[in-house]
Amino acid sequence: MSVLTELGFDVQARNHVEAVLVEDFPEPLNELCKVLADLRVADVELVRGGGGESRPTQRLRRAFNELGWHKRNVEINKIVDGEHRAGTTHEIDHVRQTDKGSVALEIEWNNKDPFFDRDLENFQRLHAEGAISVGIVVTRGKSLQDQMVEIVHACAVNNGVSSYADLEKFGVIPTARQRQMVEDAGGEFAEDWARKFVSDKFGAATTHWDKLKSRIERGVGNPCPLLLIGIPSTAVTKGVIE
Repeated sequence: MSVLTELGFDVQARNHVEAVLVEDFPEPLNELCKVLADLRVADVELVRGGGGESRPTQRLRRAFNELGWHKRNVEINKIVDGEHRAGTTHEIDHVRQTDKGSVALEIEWNNKDPFFDRDLENFQRLHAEGAISVGIVVTRGKSLQDQMVEIVHACAVNNGVSSYADLEKFGVIPTARQRQMVEDAGGEFAEDWARKFVSDKFGAATTHWDKLKSRIERGVGNPCPLLLIGIPSTAVTKGVIE
C-alpha cells in the first residue's frame, strides 16, 4: 500500500486489514494498488454533463472486472428448526474471490454520503457471516475535494469559458437558480461558476474522504477489516473536450 501513499492517496487501515491482505490476499492487494496507481481523471470529465456513472468510475469498474473483481449478490437466510424465517440480499459491486476467502470493494466516486453507511454496514454483516474477509471503499480523496474548485476553474479558463454559452461544449446547462447565483456573485464568470458548480455537484453531502473518515471514527463497519482509499488531486490531468 506504500505505493499509493507515495502517490498522494489517502489510505486508512482498520482492524488489522494490512496483515490480512498481505498474508492471505497478496495478489488482490497488488491488483488494487496497480489499478488505482494507473488511474487518471481528465479535468473535463469532472465538468462534463450527463447522467449515469462518471467516466472515471466506469474505467475503474472495467479495470477491476478484467482482473476478476465481479459484482455479486450475497444472500443470507435464517433458518430456525428447519423453517425459513428471514433472508437478506447484499449487492457488492466488486468481489475478488480466492481460495483464502473474498475481498469486497465499493467505489463511491460521487454519491450521496449515506451510501458510506450502507457499504460499511454491509461489510460488517457479511464479515460476521463469514461471506467476506475484507471490505474496501474507494472515494474522492481530501486533496481532490479541497482543490476541486481550483481544478474546475482552471479547466474552464483553459477551455475558454467566459459565458453560459461556452458551457455547452461540456454538455452543461445551468438551471435558473444557478444562473442567478453566479450573476449575484458579481466576479469573474469562470470562477463564480466553478464555485457554484462544485458546490452543487461535489458538495459536502456527497461521498468524499472526510465523510468516510468520520464514519470510521464512529466505528461504523467494525469489526470487519477495512481499507479506505481516497483518490488524490494528483490523479487529475488536463483533458480534451471530445
